[in-house]
Amino acid sequence: MKFTSKLAALALGLLLAQPVAAKEMVLHRGNGSEPETIDPHKSSGTPEHAIEFELFEGLVYPDGGSGIIPGAAESWTVSPDGLVYTFKLRENGKWSDGTPVTAEDWVYSWRRVVDPKTGSKYAWFLWVVKNGQAVNEGKMPLEQLGVRAVDPRTFEVTLRAPAPYFISSLTHNSTFAISKANHQKFGDDYIKPGNLVSNGPYMLAEAVPQSHIKMVKNPHFHARDSVQITTVFFYPTENLEAELKRFRSGELHTTYEIPASQMQWLRANMPDEVRLAPYFGNYFYAMNMTREPWKSNKDLRLAAYLAIDRQTLVDKITQQGQIPAFSWVPPGTPNYTQQVPEYATWTQEQREAKARELVQKAGYGPGGKPLEIEILFNTSENHRKVAIGIASMLQKALGAKVTLNNQEWKVFLSTRDEKQFKDLTRHGWLGDYVDPNNFLELLRGDIGKQNPSGYSNPAFDKLLTEANSTTDMAKRRELMQQAEKLAMDDIPLIPLYFYVSKHMVSKKVVGWQDSIQDFHPTRFLSLRE
Repeated sequence: MKFTSKLAALALGLLLAQPVAAKEMVLHRGNGSEPETIDPHKSSGTPEHAIEFELFEGLVYPDGGSGIIPGAAESWTVSPDGLVYTFKLRENGKWSDGTPVTAEDWVYSWRRVVDPKTGSKYAWFLWVVKNGQAVNEGKMPLEQLGVRAVDPRTFEVTLRAPAPYFISSLTHNSTFAISKANHQKFGDDYIKPGNLVSNGPYMLAEAVPQSHIKMVKNPHFHARDSVQITTVFFYPTENLEAELKRFRSGELHTTYEIPASQMQWLRANMPDEVRLAPYFGNYFYAMNMTREPWKSNKDLRLAAYLAIDRQTLVDKITQQGQIPAFSWVPPGTPNYTQQVPEYATWTQEQREAKARELVQKAGYGPGGKPLEIEILFNTSENHRKVAIGIASMLQKALGAKVTLNNQEWKVFLSTRDEKQFKDLTRHGWLGDYVDPNNFLELLRGDIGKQNPSGYSNPAFDKLLTEANSTTDMAKRRELMQQAEKLAMDDIPLIPLYFYVSKHMVSKKVVGWQDSIQDFHPTRFLSLRE
């Protein structure tokens, strides 16, 4: 008996000494539209950015809430004049194939972003780097971009002028590094499953169009021991009602959005799984200022701006706590005062009366030309409801004949960005870093496709250029406020409301935090039984 006990104890000891396999933990996430690409230097939408956060780690990384933490760079220093940033890369930073992440990878990647041949819609993000704009416009060679590899672990960046927002901007996908060796081997096919190597918490396993993207935990990620989700699936679902059904059936742990038509029921019946939070973004319509009649007719632009009843829009149509917007930069932006026009203090009846006066002055309506307006939006039940509501408002206040045109996401992006839409297009901007500059830069005449309406005013550009060149923060704030006021006087677009983020999140998900930028990286999440 005693001998048997010793054997049992020995057997138990051997059993306990065996390595325990990591518990499989699979997260299923709804992700809106089919991604246009997962190339971080070429993508432009929120669905793409959510995927790229899992695959790539920038020099800094969102902390799962509203802050940032060191990412691929373990530390950095800034020169006294605020122009030179020196990033020390992690000694254990590796690509998913086990090769080191080097400063040369970052130099190669940032040069690729501003290379005119790449066609990056976010190349302007690196104009803050010395010679970035000139290189992007083909006026200087790539080698003149203000970046260099001091040694394999030291990446140095020289800016054109001090930029207080620079570090926070580095969470944006356009600033992520890709493997130089991998891209040189595969070219732009480097993003395909089986080809792609990445330095983030996950690596690409499958990418099935109109079905899913599957990622698995990266064994070479420097913080792999803290990553609990082993596999994550992203599902494109443009039909929000269908996405909600998948969530309620248990197929999804999180949704991309919540259908407006279901919000009241969900808040009453599933309150613990409805997650609403302030969101640093603006939902708006842009008019095509590269075409008539919008290009030259400010009266018509202002009439459309005034005709829309924003309070009714958020109370009766979106019903998700959004804030009516009459200005461009969101409320609560640090060190900044919103430039809200006088019209915001009027009653809606006063705004509509002025709109009718202006539309006649512009040559439309009774005794003038018939006013026909087309609204372009991407396929989505929420966007459709907003478009229908706005069409009704424009018809009521302006006597306009309004038609709706919805397009699938990729087609819509091309039509919108190439300014091929007829009149108005649905748009939204979600701040990539919490600074007014991130919104105002979009209205520069030289920004390219990212300019929502094709607006161009040299006086506006001059104010921003001066703001970007000063180290005096009070002067910078005043210049940016002047720029916003000037733009709002020109009416290049129609702000509608400031966002709230809205998701269904399963009770099984642990670690989900509210985030002003709606960042929720999987590496900080886990699942309970």
